[in-house]
Amino acid sequence: MNDYYAHESAYIDEGASIGRGTRIWHFCHVMGGAVIGEECTLGQNVMVAGNVRIGSGCKIQNNVSVYEGVVLEDHVFCGPSMVFTNVKTPRAAYPRNTSEDYAPTRVRRGASIGANATVVCGVTIGEWAFVAAGAVVTRDVPPYALVAGVPGRVVGWTCECGVPLRFSGDTAVCAACGKEYEKSGETCARRKEPAR
Repeated sequence: MNDYYAHESAYIDEGASIGRGTRIWHFCHVMGGAVIGEECTLGQNVMVAGNVRIGSGCKIQNNVSVYEGVVLEDHVFCGPSMVFTNVKTPRAAYPRNTSEDYAPTRVRRGASIGANATVVCGVTIGEWAFVAAGAVVTRDVPPYALVAGVPGRVVGWTCECGVPLRFSGDTAVCAACGKEYEKSGETCARRKEPAR
């Protein structure tokens, strides 16, 4: 007996590894060699390719394909119909479909990608970053950055809880949860709590 749930319409290929408590909904396909952590949710019509790595606590909404070369760390959110790519120069007449052809994409812990956003392969999205709906990510995204537009640009910063931060000088306190942040140039980081 599995310690995860898969709807009867889902296809789970032999050789896939799925963690305890993960829920896989209608018309999903998880290919052999894929590794999915614990307590994840895969919405309707999600495809996870072979050799993909998905951490624990991830939420992948409807109509998302996670192609080979993509790594999602723990607690990543992928909004409905967002798009990953894995080949920089695709051609139907010149197939590029081996592991050596794929440009790796990494989405770091806690990051969110909004509905209908596109992530061009070969980038890293930093911890707790927030990619707005419809954005096109063509370069690395710093931790805690709020990225919007086509191409995606940093337009602000977000708390780990997802609320936009309002800086006074180089510091900010989240209005929702009280976490404190410091900004230096083009980077933002959570303030370390003093040792007790």
